[in-house]
Order: sequence, then C-alpha cells, then structure tokens
Amino acid sequence: MIRTLLVATALATFASPALAETITIAPGEDAQERLQEALILAEAGDEIVLEAGRFTLTDGLSLDADGVTLRGAGMHASVLDFTGQQGAGEGLLVTSDSVTLRDFAVENPKGDGIKSKGADDIVYQRVRVTWTNGPASTNGAYGVYPVESTGILIDGVEVSGASDAGIYVGQSNRITVRNSIASYNVAGIEIENSRKAIVERNYVTGNTGGILVFDLPGLPVKNGGEVLVRNNLVANNTTANFAPEGNIVASVRRGTGIMVMANDTVWVGQNMLYDNPTAPIMVIAYPMPFDDPEYNPYPRDISIGFNSVDEGGTDPRFEGAEMLLAAFGGALPPVMWDGLEETPDSGTLMVHPEMKGWSLNLTEQGKGLDAANPGPLDVGAIGGPIDISDWGAPQALEARLQ
Repeated sequence: MIRTLLVATALATFASPALAETITIAPGEDAQERLQEALILAEAGDEIVLEAGRFTLTDGLSLDADGVTLRGAGMHASVLDFTGQQGAGEGLLVTSDSVTLRDFAVENPKGDGIKSKGADDIVYQRVRVTWTNGPASTNGAYGVYPVESTGILIDGVEVSGASDAGIYVGQSNRITVRNSIASYNVAGIEIENSRKAIVERNYVTGNTGGILVFDLPGLPVKNGGEVLVRNNLVANNTTANFAPEGNIVASVRRGTGIMVMANDTVWVGQNMLYDNPTAPIMVIAYPMPFDDPEYNPYPRDISIGFNSVDEGGTDPRFEGAEMLLAAFGGALPPVMWDGLEETPDSGTLMVHPEMKGWSLNLTEQGKGLDAANPGPLDVGAIGGPIDISDWGAPQALEARLQ
C-alpha cells in the first residue's frame, strides 16, 4: 500500500506542471539581456512574467521553446518599448508551439510587432501593439502576425498604426479572431491564403479598409477559403491609404468595409457597417496579371447574408465616381461585385434579398475599371446554412484563456 502510494505520487509529480518555473522580469537596467535570457532558457510549462512598467529595448526578442507563457500585468501596464530598436526586424518573434502571449504591449517596433511563424496552437490574449506616432508608411507592416500555423486564437487584442495590416493571419488553418480592436491601420484585419477562419465580435474602425479576406498568387500556401465574418462592427474606415508603394494593400480604396478577393466559401453576415464610403462590402477577383499555374483568381461560393448597413458608397474612390453616384441616385448600393466569375453563371455570389448591390460587370480578369459596364446586381439569393463545425481555433486553446 505504501509503495503504491509512493509510485502514484511520483507519477502525479512528473505529469503535473509542478516542475515548471515562474520567471519574473522587472523593467530597468539590462532589461533587454534579462528578458532575452529568460526567453532562451525557458522550458515547457514555464511562465515569464513581465512586471508593470516600461521595458526600454534596443533589439528584437525571440522565443523558440514550446509550451511557454509570456504574460504581463496588463496591456497598458507592461510595455515593451522598441522606440530605440537598432535593427529592422520584428519586436517579438515566436517560432515554437503551444505558446501563450497575454497582457502586455509592444510599442514602436521597427518592423512587425509580434510575429509567430510555424507556431501551432498559439494564443494571443489581451495584447496591444501600436505605433504611437499614428498612421505612417514608415511604421512596421503588421501588428499581430501569425503565419504558417495550425491553431490560432486571437482574443481581446488591440492594434493601431500598422502600414499593412493590424491583425494579419496568413497561410494558416483553424483560426479565430475575436473581441479585438483594429484601428488606424491600412487594413484592420486580414485573413490571407488561409482556411477555416472565424472573425467575429471585433471593432474595426479608422482604417483604410476594415476586414480583408484575400487569396494571393505566388505563395507556398494558396486557395484560401472557408472563412466566416460575423457580428463585427466595421465603421468609419476613412483613413487615407498610407501603405508603402508596391504593397498589395496599397491598392485598397479608402472607405472599404469588408473585402473578399479570390477566396472560396466565405460567409459574411450579421455585421454592422457604417461610414465605409467606397463600399461597405466588396467581392472581387484578383485584379492583376499573375503567372502561378495553381492559383485561382476568382471568388467562389461567396454568401452575403443580412448585414446592418447605412446608405452605402457615398464617396467612392473609383474613376468616374460622379457619374456612378448620379446613376444610382447619390449613393452606391452597399454590396459591390466586379462581376467576374470562374465560369458563366457559376453562382459565384449569393446575396440576402434585403441587401442591395451593384456590379461593375467586368468581363475579363486583369482588366481595369475602364472596361466596366456598371449596373444593378443580379445574383441568386443566399443559400442554406454552412457547416462550420471544424472552423475556428481548436477547442483546446480556449482552456488557456484567463
């Protein structure tokens, strides 16, 4: 009996996180070295705790240990300040699995804010990334930037000032972005070349474009789709585009609410869209020439459910806007489609009967607006429900929220 008890105790000890450490880092002298050392030496189950205060950093940080938590005292209390960063890289780079990032801020990184690459089952919770000088082309491209991962949960994050996308998820699978604020970025939230994503209950405001669901050619992972965009407030996205010249988002028109480009099986519904004066909702094919033989530039099976919208495009940034406004009585209808589809009558777009729309009626991918023949939208009504049971972050990630 005694031996059995001892064996059971030993097994329980090794199976529990009792051997994990909590490493507390205070701001002040040598904070760069002390924090990076803790990140290098961390082992599975360890928690690295940032005390309240401002950590003045001169170089980027990196984490490559599985199962580690990096947490602070709050997104406005523990601040990683990269204003004096010497290199041009990200503020924090994570390349390991099952990492949790919680309750701290990253300010003024020279490159991206927090990038996680190939980091499966990662949680971003109540993390803030900002460039304090406001929108500028010299700011880093991305605020929160998970890429090439399976299992991503972003909850309660705030990002502002990114010169590409505030919250960007690329080439990934099983994604949830919710309860977050993206403001004064070029793109508020972007889901790119990814599948099985749920974007919900976010406040997206003051950006050039609100929520973008893109698929681009020339990337290792392509054919994005299976994306649900619901219950978001997308408002006042009227900031002039400040992306560096040559970036794909440099072509996003000021006043774009939700844009779907070249994706498959996307459902947009139950959102509130106000003051997105180019187009509250836009569905388009990839507009440029490309040489990727595996790439499909057309949107497929896009469903626009009922959304609460204002009058629509009152100040569209299109060539010939004055004539368009006159033709449609002073405001373009809320749903805009470029009219391009993979095959004629392929059912590219389905729209709720209460959602009004218009089409550019383009006839060839890669042609400009000079080939447009605008007219009222004539598409099928929205179909039946979509099975989303395996969309979004895996349920196991929810248990790590606090």
